[in-house]
Amino acid sequence: MTCLMASSNGEKIMTEAEQQALVLAKATQEQALDYLRRILLAPVYDVAVESDLTPLTKLSSRLGNQIFLKREDQQPVHSFKLRGAYNKLVNLSEQQCLHGVIAASAGNHAQGLALAANKLGIKATIVMPITTPDIKVDNVRRYGAEVRLVGKSFNEAQQASVKYAKAEHKTLIHPFDDPDVIAGQGTVAKELLQQRPNVDVVFVPVGGGGLLAGMAVYLKQLQPHIKVIGVEAEDSACLKAALSAGAPVDLAQVGLFADGVAVKRIGEHTFDLIKHYCDEVITVSTDEICASIKDIFEQTRVISEPAGALSLAGLQKYCQTSQGDESLVAILSGANMNFHTLRYISERCELGEQKEAVYAVKIPEEKGSFRKFCQALAGRVITEFNYRYANKGDALAEIEHANIFVGVRLGGEVNDREKLTQSLQNQHYELIDFTENELAKLHVRYMIGGKNALSAQERIFRFQFPEYPGALEKFLDTLGEHWNITLFHYRNHGAAFGQVLAGFEVAQHQEGEFFAHLAALGYEWQEETDNKAYQTFLT
Repeated sequence: MTCLMASSNGEKIMTEAEQQALVLAKATQEQALDYLRRILLAPVYDVAVESDLTPLTKLSSRLGNQIFLKREDQQPVHSFKLRGAYNKLVNLSEQQCLHGVIAASAGNHAQGLALAANKLGIKATIVMPITTPDIKVDNVRRYGAEVRLVGKSFNEAQQASVKYAKAEHKTLIHPFDDPDVIAGQGTVAKELLQQRPNVDVVFVPVGGGGLLAGMAVYLKQLQPHIKVIGVEAEDSACLKAALSAGAPVDLAQVGLFADGVAVKRIGEHTFDLIKHYCDEVITVSTDEICASIKDIFEQTRVISEPAGALSLAGLQKYCQTSQGDESLVAILSGANMNFHTLRYISERCELGEQKEAVYAVKIPEEKGSFRKFCQALAGRVITEFNYRYANKGDALAEIEHANIFVGVRLGGEVNDREKLTQSLQNQHYELIDFTENELAKLHVRYMIGGKNALSAQERIFRFQFPEYPGALEKFLDTLGEHWNITLFHYRNHGAAFGQVLAGFEVAQHQEGEFFAHLAALGYEWQEETDNKAYQTFLT
């Protein structure tokens, strides 16, 4: 490396590292200006509308900040995706449009691209997994696109779209990792600054990163003081993983509840912008997302999809530690909700709002114990109470205590759950707090009532089942024919996947073979044998 030296006339000569840094800085600035130009010139309003910036007055009062919601649910396809899709199509050459365009999508990108193509008279083909709800398939067809149902997952549909594109000479339209798509999404920021120039912090949902990248580069060029925060679901945090690794990486597993952001790997183009212009990344839980869906509904009467409520959940988490009295904007990115998912959301939102606590409590197995426990709650509302009597004449013999599964309504004040826990402990109740335990909330609360005498060899696993015909049959063919199923619980949540809890009788010498069959199954899974909820109620 060249050392810092002085020339004959006394001027300092830059080192090689300094020269490289200067070149990089100039390239970054040129890139930012190019994106600014693209965003300003993007003709998205041929199909899109300028969405409202709605004040959330009740939430503002509760959180001590001025809170606004940028309403992308108002777009013709009820999602911001239309902006990027249209901007990409208008920038295609005549040759690129000759044989039509194609994309893989299970949702909002599909609908946005279908409408954009219809507007421009371009033939569009959308490849969707066979698990895609009928409402989304019908909407895409309604906009004039051809739908091909291929594969049981988005990845399989995506691989098929690449093959179709090559074989049929179609132009592949990426849902987020494309400069024209990014620029189209950036028009959301252009509107926002026109509507609210004095904003302090903007919260943007993150899947592949197209919306965050486009908004961040625009905001930072015109108003560098604005803080831009990306918000991810905890179980699909591909941006957080990329920032830790210094480059995009694949997640081993992706949660599917917030399906609009269920992306295993952040885009290359999007990450290049985000790492320069995004100030912070916040991750939120499923319960926090559900609570924000409820808040949006109560203030706007709009039912947001989980990915759409992601940014508001991040905003609320930010407010827990912020100074207050700031102007905060959350992007409601979409409202294409499967109606049947609402049951699951309603069950989880009180946990997300910290208005319910869930416990396993040990009480004496004697008359009057229930009544005494209720008295110990000091008038708090019981939301759930599960108990199953264990016969003292069975193999468990001397049963002196019973475990109850109980939900209790909280008052909403800070640390109320901790106060309740301490109060019960002071009254000599042994308890385990299951409020954050996914196994307890997804399965065990619906299963109280039986224990397995074979529990010494029982292994418990939680699966995500794709919702397609034959999924259960595949499961049974792969595992059920070889190992005795000791427990099984499934509950439909109205999504493209189902949550399944299954137990198997697996001897120690069979472990290698068993896990080989699990790998062959191809479903996402995790072992829960050591989970306290299972140990307390089902063993």
